[in-house]
Amino acid sequence: MKFHDYYAILDIPRDSAQEDVKRAYRKLARKFHPDVSKAPDAEARFKELGEAYAVLKDPEKRAAYDLMGREWKDGQDFQPPPGWDAGFEFRGGDFGSGAGADPGDVFEALFGRGARGGPHRHAHGAGQDHHAKVLIDLEDAYRGCERSMELRMPVQDAQGRVALQTRTLAVAIPKGIRAGQHLRLAGQGGPALGGGLAGDLYLEIEFKRHPLFRAEGRDVFLELPVSPWEAALGAVVETPTPEGPVQLKIPPGAAAGKQLRMKGRGIPGATPGDLYVALKIALPPVVDERDRAAYQAMADAFDFNPRDALKGQAS
Repeated sequence: MKFHDYYAILDIPRDSAQEDVKRAYRKLARKFHPDVSKAPDAEARFKELGEAYAVLKDPEKRAAYDLMGREWKDGQDFQPPPGWDAGFEFRGGDFGSGAGADPGDVFEALFGRGARGGPHRHAHGAGQDHHAKVLIDLEDAYRGCERSMELRMPVQDAQGRVALQTRTLAVAIPKGIRAGQHLRLAGQGGPALGGGLAGDLYLEIEFKRHPLFRAEGRDVFLELPVSPWEAALGAVVETPTPEGPVQLKIPPGAAAGKQLRMKGRGIPGATPGDLYVALKIALPPVVDERDRAAYQAMADAFDFNPRDALKGQAS
């Protein structure tokens, strides 16, 4: 998808106050209204103005847009990086890329539907619930821990400009939590009017990108490099897990891509997940004549052509 510069569309500076956003939209909307304007592109311009205003008139959507779009220029191919909204606190429910969102049209997914209602409704006068997505390490889900988390929330200053207000919370991460689950922090949401109860804060858990592991539900996946002789002859090799290294038995004749299951070594729970290890054959590099001779000796010793398996399969 293409990035659209909503500030350029409304012809306003990026630090404009909210009242200036409204004023600019009304002026241009009157100018390009299809029932008034004779310009050939009036309908397209009017639609573009409406899209820009729908985002910039809302302080939370505007702050999210500013956060995502600061490195992009109008017309550039655009895809927000994973976890761009981590630590971003919204009033009400999550309006991010949830169920039903089209990942190919991020701005429609983020801003077209508007914020959904909060996870729970409170009695009249109580504060509004808030929502934020937070990133934790996969290892945190294995052992449980307490983490200090920084959240940023859009607020308007005295001049009507949108700024991010930061707060830090100590959050207890329970052992066995999965990506997509929510932690409820009672009373940490919006303040109440007239002495009522404050709203709650719901933290949606997401795992940071890990250099070794990938989680799906409670199951965890690892790609493990093994040497050709370990795969051919079988071996017991040290294998990393989120809980520390363990010894894994490689069966003789293991092919590249073979998946070994380590039962119960996934994310803990009443029924713990499993750790699935996919084997990847790693070839030793050829750096000198000794290495070259070793490979040549293998070529001479084996009457083996790996492409023989493809014969007869071609259409």
